[in-house]
Amino acid sequence: MATIKMQENGDMTAKETYNPTQNGTAHRRPDYGGNPLAHVASTDSARLPAFGGEIQPGLYRPIENRKFGNPAPLGLSAVAVTLFILSLICLHTKGVHSPNIVVAGAFAYGGFVQVLAGMWEYAIGNTFGGTAFASYGGFWLSYAITLTPGGFEIVSTLQEGGKAQFAYSFGFFLMAWFILTFLLLLCTLRSTVAMFLLFFFLDLTYLLLGVGYLQADSNGAPQEAAIKAGGVFGLLTAFFSWYNALAGLLDSSNSFFVIPVVHFPWSEKGREQKAITKTERATV
Repeated sequence: MATIKMQENGDMTAKETYNPTQNGTAHRRPDYGGNPLAHVASTDSARLPAFGGEIQPGLYRPIENRKFGNPAPLGLSAVAVTLFILSLICLHTKGVHSPNIVVAGAFAYGGFVQVLAGMWEYAIGNTFGGTAFASYGGFWLSYAITLTPGGFEIVSTLQEGGKAQFAYSFGFFLMAWFILTFLLLLCTLRSTVAMFLLFFFLDLTYLLLGVGYLQADSNGAPQEAAIKAGGVFGLLTAFFSWYNALAGLLDSSNSFFVIPVVHFPWSEKGREQKAITKTERATV
């Protein structure tokens, strides 16, 4: 079993990892640095597998002694409800084109409530969940501030330089969120299929909406095909956000069933299940 040896040299501390061999000698494996907490989640104290209902993309500590409830379903529901409404408007459902109705929900539920969920995620030790919810809560607050009619005059001020100036600027705004979501998506590659798809579809939503605004015509009208495609992926994002929220709400105390959570075969849980299956087949 590998051991960690710390060697101090003046003010510098070097970490070296040794892998013992059968004859007692040791091979040195270089440590290239990085996140010093990178291996904390793989220790014996972390036993629960990745779970979208807790917005946990990897192994995490048991929750028996946790003083707070699970804030993930609240944050996930805030994402789902606000994005669901905006996506229907992007698709021009029932002839509705103006996103003004989203402003109230973006301020209250998608924004303020989701930021609270993010802070509560930090309180229970979930850095990923806190970063995701607080960030997207900030997105919805920013969205609402931008589109508040007559309030901050952001749209009218930008359009003074040309009708397309707001569309291009909003496209830059959306592409920045596409990049952030891609970074969060990378953290879900060893989680569950539902959690990965949530961030995957959200990333595509930002990308398509951003492209739609960056390809606006001279009158500032976004490219309709890209906006509608973004609306479709927005609806898929809302569905998987609700799915993960429901997974975190349902248990034996309030339901006769729980919804399935599928882990990737290369995740910790997937490899564990594969090893169990292999052992069962070997004993038959």
